[in-house]
Amino acid sequence: MKLSMTKALVLATALIGLSVSAAQAGTAKNGYNSQKVVYHVNNIHTATGALRNAKNHLNAVGDKNLDMIVVTHSSGAFLLVEGSMGKKNKKGKVYNFTDTVASLANRGVKFQICANTIRGKKINKNKVNENAEIIPSGVAQIADLQQKGYLYIKP
Repeated sequence: MKLSMTKALVLATALIGLSVSAAQAGTAKNGYNSQKVVYHVNNIHTATGALRNAKNHLNAVGDKNLDMIVVTHSSGAFLLVEGSMGKKNKKGKVYNFTDTVASLANRGVKFQICANTIRGKKINKNKVNENAEIIPSGVAQIADLQQKGYLYIKP
């Protein structure tokens, strides 16, 4: 079967246009592909850095190209508790993550807190950040998300 040169050029142009459009749909301005990640936070003292990494990650990949879940347990869960259970940073100030969590949640980040930690650390459920979902087990959730294709990040 012979194609005329004009038909061949039209077909080639259409195919190139389709492949470029498909590639752009999942690619950020700087070239990163769409991503699914789970951030693992299990220490209150690394929470500030973890949230900063999450923000930088969003800025690099783009809110619409990033499916991010922050899973907390152990003392890392305190980042999702009002007053951070009184935990203090190196300067002696009580951690306060409320505004940062709200800002990231507004950009599509999902936050999860371990029910085992809530029970074990005697956290009042009324003090859990409104942007947080209580999940049965933080560790089991991380494994489940990895099985679903989420890439693991441990700041």
